[in-house]
Amino acid sequence: MLKSIDCGALRKDHVGQTVTLAGWVHRRRDHGGLIFFDLRDRSGLVQVVFNADISEPAHALAETVRPEYVIQVKGVVAARPEGLVNPNLATGEIEVEVHDLAILNAAKTPPFPINEDTPVRDEVRLKYRYLDLRRERMQKNMILRHNVITFMRGFLNRADFLEIETPILLKSTPEGARDYVVPSRIHPGKFYALPQSPQQMKQLLMVAGYERYYQIARCFRDEDLRADRQPEFTQLDLEMSFVESEDVMALIEALLIEMVDALSDMRIQERPFPVLTYAEAMERFGTDRPDLRYGMELADLTEAVRRSRFGVFANTAAAGGQIKAICVPGAASFSRKRIDELTEGVKERGAKGLVWLKAERDGLRSSIAKFLTEEEKDAIIELTGANEGDLILAVADSPQVVAESLGWLRTHLAAELNLADPDTLAFCWVIDFPLLEWDEEEARWVAVHHPFTSAKPEHWPLLKTDPGKALANAYDVVCNGMEIGGGSIRIHDAEHQSMVFEALGISHEEAQEQFGHLLEAFSYGAPPHGGIALGLDRIVAILAREDSIREVIAFPKTASATDLMLNSPSPISPRQLAELHLKIVE
Repeated sequence: MLKSIDCGALRKDHVGQTVTLAGWVHRRRDHGGLIFFDLRDRSGLVQVVFNADISEPAHALAETVRPEYVIQVKGVVAARPEGLVNPNLATGEIEVEVHDLAILNAAKTPPFPINEDTPVRDEVRLKYRYLDLRRERMQKNMILRHNVITFMRGFLNRADFLEIETPILLKSTPEGARDYVVPSRIHPGKFYALPQSPQQMKQLLMVAGYERYYQIARCFRDEDLRADRQPEFTQLDLEMSFVESEDVMALIEALLIEMVDALSDMRIQERPFPVLTYAEAMERFGTDRPDLRYGMELADLTEAVRRSRFGVFANTAAAGGQIKAICVPGAASFSRKRIDELTEGVKERGAKGLVWLKAERDGLRSSIAKFLTEEEKDAIIELTGANEGDLILAVADSPQVVAESLGWLRTHLAAELNLADPDTLAFCWVIDFPLLEWDEEEARWVAVHHPFTSAKPEHWPLLKTDPGKALANAYDVVCNGMEIGGGSIRIHDAEHQSMVFEALGISHEEAQEQFGHLLEAFSYGAPPHGGIALGLDRIVAILAREDSIREVIAFPKTASATDLMLNSPSPISPRQLAELHLKIVE
């Protein structure tokens, strides 16, 4: 080893010992006869001192060293002089008086400071990701990610799970997101697909009798990106035989609680986790991934204003629509310009407009106040829970538009007004999702989760009579407004699986071509089973208090799915195209 101890490991107990250190120069301060370096390795920082009276050659060489040089030093650990102890540094009570210095590698001036958490454009950070990863913030995130994965493995190992790897080169299937495909050189004109998840493979492991499987699984989806999406991502994937939904949920809840208690200083808002039905979540929050750290729940005003003289309310109610509102605490001071900006926001989500009412000492003030009776005003105040100084914002439209508009408005204003405690984790479960939903563009039913999700036992007949009313035996776990995991009890017999394929418009022939292996496997004695996948990147981002999962992935892609460091995706040579029997069509 080129070092005898890590920089961050030195303490007052080491005073008088001769040590060898190696690392990067974090900072340098030149005081003439004395030169100070903060020397950094993965473990932390330590101050090293070059004194011309102790070693003239080392001092002279230190004058040529700049930040991010990789160096090796040998010296004696000494207590810092009284008054110069640094209480903010783990090694702040000592320093190393250097006798020998070796430059292991010189460094150019970095494109951004490594020793400061200053804002840097994302494009620059991603181009020089190997430098960005040297920064303290990123190192903490990577260490946290490691600790989360280590904890999950240990927890599941103790719970009698087996870690089993599944293939990366799989078969493309018609359901789910768009696949990344890989051409086969050996089989011209045929393609593998990268797994969107190990869904079918883990179900086959249950058929194989392994009963409890898990994997830290790499997954790939060719979809539009956002802050919590990447083309390749990591999930904790697990499956269990002979279980019901409550068993899977209890296991995951215990895992998450123990993990937070062990690895984080954040507070879990409620234990056990609240359980909401999908219908309740949409009714109260306008989303199936609600943030429970603050109020502003959606209030249904429909019946209270059904006969209002305000035509928008009355006409919407008569047409079977909804009138709902949120109460924004202390926001009555919002200017008309600010309300107009919020109105544009809900219009982008399909709403025709936004009605505002300000709660004042003598009642509600609004441009529509003259159309409302005193009884209607009192009902609005009671239903929304508005107090003096609050702002009521209402949308009148179809239930879907109302939910999407007010759900967005609720989270948008909570962020703007800092209503969510950043140190709190508000977990919840959402259950009783629809099994299928109607896709207008494709004019057919599609799976809400995936086509291997079981319906609730009593809802199987609905697939033939009213598919939209069938509920799934599925469950999502949500934290702070972000879905961090989703799972279900799976279909484990060919008859029910064929019923779902039929409801999805997948012909018998297509089902045999795409999923024949699974249907046949079910005929050999498949146990009842269920599982879940937790989004590892999202969980770590929440624990790291980061807004984007890019901050907890070592080498992420940009929002356009490009790697600025490697300059990929990139063209391949004509020879490679020929070997793969491919031709580029402009």
